[in-house]
Amino acid sequence: MFVDEIWLEVAGGRGGSGAVSFRREKYVPRGGPDGGDGGDGGSVYLQADPGKHSFLDLRYRRRQRAGNGGNGAGGRRNGRRGTDLIIPVPLGTIARDEQGAFLGELTLPGQRLLVAAGGAGGRGNSRFVTASRRAPRLAEKGLPGEERRIYLELKLMAQVGLVGFPNAGKSTLLSRISAARPRVAPYPFTTTAPNLGVVDAGEGESFVAADLPGLIEGAHQGAGLGHRFLRHVERNLVLLFVIDLSPDAVPEPATAYRQLLRELKLYNEKLTAYPRVVAGNKLDLTGAAENLEKLRAAVAELEEDPPAVHGISAATGAGVAPLVRQLAVMVAAQPARSLPEPGADAPATSARLRARSAFSLAKEGDVYIVSGPGIERAAARTDFENEESLRRFQLYCRRSGLDDFLRENGVADGDTIRIGKEEFYYVSDAEVGEEEP
Repeated sequence: MFVDEIWLEVAGGRGGSGAVSFRREKYVPRGGPDGGDGGDGGSVYLQADPGKHSFLDLRYRRRQRAGNGGNGAGGRRNGRRGTDLIIPVPLGTIARDEQGAFLGELTLPGQRLLVAAGGAGGRGNSRFVTASRRAPRLAEKGLPGEERRIYLELKLMAQVGLVGFPNAGKSTLLSRISAARPRVAPYPFTTTAPNLGVVDAGEGESFVAADLPGLIEGAHQGAGLGHRFLRHVERNLVLLFVIDLSPDAVPEPATAYRQLLRELKLYNEKLTAYPRVVAGNKLDLTGAAENLEKLRAAVAELEEDPPAVHGISAATGAGVAPLVRQLAVMVAAQPARSLPEPGADAPATSARLRARSAFSLAKEGDVYIVSGPGIERAAARTDFENEESLRRFQLYCRRSGLDDFLRENGVADGDTIRIGKEEFYYVSDAEVGEEEP
């Protein structure tokens, strides 16, 4: 089974919490704070793997999570870093977030793309020592990892794409020029998934060819099977139009060529500018030679600079060798193609790396929900069971302007406020010492 679209839920690991610890050693008086930091959580990456050709192995592993960071300990021992999760995907994979924003594409073997960042580890109490606070009894909790749903789309990384209507002989031709063995049968839509094959062009040269499922008229609007695979044409360097020359071919050869051009243009007009070659197939049949001449005349009439037209028989191998040599020369002359995606010029960043925005306030029932990257991060780091940590958070709320923001928006004493996963009762002008946060 060929799977070229899939969604995954990915989550970075949670950062480990910092430790509250004091040095206690025999004969060493007045030992100071020595709590270590928590380790960062692992991140989730996609990695291009040339051995993968679809997302089939991910169908039953839709939810993926990286390892959590370890907690800090006494003696300034830091927690271990969480294990990164590497998800192998085929070359040509495009990743988008739930809103459809472009995250990146993987076109080179071993290339990686960060899709869910791990949470930062919390600092231990040894990191909060100041000249005025010699024995802090607070530490930070680790931050949760980034969680998101991503959508993956595959555009095959083949150099030559075989394009044609059902029963034109694309699969037979691919099996003739490569070691690929696609299913071949004398009925429409034998090919229901793209097949790849490596073609030996001689003199140490080779290229990858893709046999794409047959198109029919209206494929760009979703008709037939071919519409699902038109996207795979976009990354090909050269297009090979395979046309059925048999006397009973439907549509007849000249019409078939016009319709193929039309479907590609309606799907993406840029495809009509790709270098292409035309192969009139089934030349071994009676009447095919006449149809080949008609096809050549139609191609020459349609275009000022018409592509080469080869007469071949995929079944017997006649005319195939010159076709392969021309394709190899054309492939070698083309630069690698990676189509720009919307937003690709601005590299994607994780949510926590984006610029901080002002506070926002929403209400659900009787609960006021405060959101904003800075305040949510501070709440996630705070151990609310620890008095010093709580006072530090209250001081942050005052200095960041959150208290003024809430009063200006009508929040009164005793109202319930939610920040992240924590809920509080609001008390204006809370008594907070002016310690350094």
